[in-house]
Amino acid sequence: MPRLTVKEIKQFLKQSNIDTQMLSNLERDDRKGVQMLVSKYKLNLAQNKKKQSAFNSRLQFEQIFWAQNQLVAGIDEVGRGPLAGPVVAAAVVLDDHFNLLDVHDSKQLSFKKRQTLVPQIKDQVLAYAFGVVSAEQIDELNIYQAAKLAMTQAYQNLDWDVQGLLIDAMELELTIDQTSLIKGDDRSISIGAASILAKDYRDRLMMEYDLIYPGYDFKNNAGYGTAKHLAGLETHGVTPIHRKTFAPVKKHLN
Repeated sequence: MPRLTVKEIKQFLKQSNIDTQMLSNLERDDRKGVQMLVSKYKLNLAQNKKKQSAFNSRLQFEQIFWAQNQLVAGIDEVGRGPLAGPVVAAAVVLDDHFNLLDVHDSKQLSFKKRQTLVPQIKDQVLAYAFGVVSAEQIDELNIYQAAKLAMTQAYQNLDWDVQGLLIDAMELELTIDQTSLIKGDDRSISIGAASILAKDYRDRLMMEYDLIYPGYDFKNNAGYGTAKHLAGLETHGVTPIHRKTFAPVKKHLN
């Protein structure tokens, strides 16, 4: 039987499960191209095992509920720091079929990776929902209370019954069982998935606001106080979506 070409081996190694005997045979192949492919395959295998282990570790809080035949929602919010736009929260319910190893704190993921993960998360979770609290409400309540309200809304908007909540560094005024986790988006897959969906939702909203209120670069800064945003405030003044109680905006009032 003729041996496979390097191109054929490259395609072969894209399979998820490679026969150990076949891999052993390839390791003995004296072609440099084959050795490079085998090395890359083994490196990817080791990285995926490490990623799987980390993923399993970040499911420990969900598994407490699953072991009791219960479901839990992960909740996170984004947008506390910007000078403009709402604070947005997401709630996500998943089960033990969820297998997106790359789900993590949204701040640790590139824009491209988030764009890839968002439809995959929505497809795999049992349910997801959002809570949105406007800049006007933020000014009325303060940003901390507004974040709590957005999280509460996200939970209340879920169309799935859950027996508990996993929340990123927050406790809500609800009677349901809650687990508040410091850096929860880095410690829980549910919260991490919620952080990705919340950020995507808010980023898209700010891109829409960029069309309505040009001159502040909202599509790129998402309302944060970048140089272009501050220059926009200086030139164009305050918009209805600016948080008027935030110091850099307040000085441009009147």
